[in-house]
Amino acid sequence: MRPVYPFSAIVGQEEMKLALLLVAIDPSIGGVMVFGDRGTGKSTAVRALAGLLPQMKVVQGCKYGCDPQSSNKCDECLKRLAEGQHPRAVLAPVPVVDLPLGATEDRVVGALDLERALTTGEKAFEPGLLARAHRGFLYVDEVNLLEDHLVDLLLDAAATGENVVEREGVSVRHPSRFVLVGSGNPEEGELRPQLLDRFGLAVDVRTPTAIATRIDVIKRRDAFDRDPMAFLAHWQKADAKVRRSLEKARAKLEELTVPDGILERAAALCSALGTDGLRGELTLLRTTRALAAFEGAETVTLDHLRRIAAMALRHRLRRNVLDDAGSTTRVERAVAELWDAPAGNVGAH
Repeated sequence: MRPVYPFSAIVGQEEMKLALLLVAIDPSIGGVMVFGDRGTGKSTAVRALAGLLPQMKVVQGCKYGCDPQSSNKCDECLKRLAEGQHPRAVLAPVPVVDLPLGATEDRVVGALDLERALTTGEKAFEPGLLARAHRGFLYVDEVNLLEDHLVDLLLDAAATGENVVEREGVSVRHPSRFVLVGSGNPEEGELRPQLLDRFGLAVDVRTPTAIATRIDVIKRRDAFDRDPMAFLAHWQKADAKVRRSLEKARAKLEELTVPDGILERAAALCSALGTDGLRGELTLLRTTRALAAFEGAETVTLDHLRRIAAMALRHRLRRNVLDDAGSTTRVERAVAELWDAPAGNVGAH
């Protein structure tokens, strides 16, 4: 198995790393959209994150990685249960799947063997990328250049949590829930609003300008390429510490409540920024709670909300022809105007 660069060894890009950790703690936050330059560690961070996650329980022999404890199972698992079979649960690594730009529809959703299905009546199905990514991460580099029909497939799966393939009267259904991570350079093409809205968080990454940082990146990457096993051993303790923090955060997540005052602040911020719908507030709620859990806090505070506001809202803003400020600046300005001014009896600390 090819060695994976350790998460803790990634230099800088703190916002991107935090966003990935938060969606790993609570996948209901949604995916992460990474805007920025090539060669800044985006795909490295996604693959490294999966290496931090504890193995998950899957139904033994299930090619879709169904959760033994979930009622949302594939047709094959449901059939076995109906027949009184109770397959064993086994451990498997969390999948990280790349969706290449040139992928065909059959490769994404899977393909039916029509000849076999029509002659024997057996649903011979070759699972696609949506099946492989179930309960893990689906990474799409340059997602803004993805063909429209593939974008539609991703939107359908994200909305329903399942993939249905129908060919010549034969259909196969299986669950497909994944954390979608996309990356792209806005200068090379815009992302469809419907897809952008499906990302819970959006972060910006840039090529580091500090000479010392650039040298550190180069030295670490060179050390990894020259002797991967020694490099992994050096960073093993640091990764183990992050892994324990993730496990504790997942366990603590259900215990945390978000005070009404924090929800009022979140709603007021979304209202001031003119975000559509209520997805912004929901993302703020879930992301703030995940951050508090990750840091071991006993309650969610305004500081937690302040720190994740930009990544949760910057991609949800409408364009304002009268304001040429960037979306991050607009969010930060609204935060300052709403929260740094006297707030009366609104809010929680």
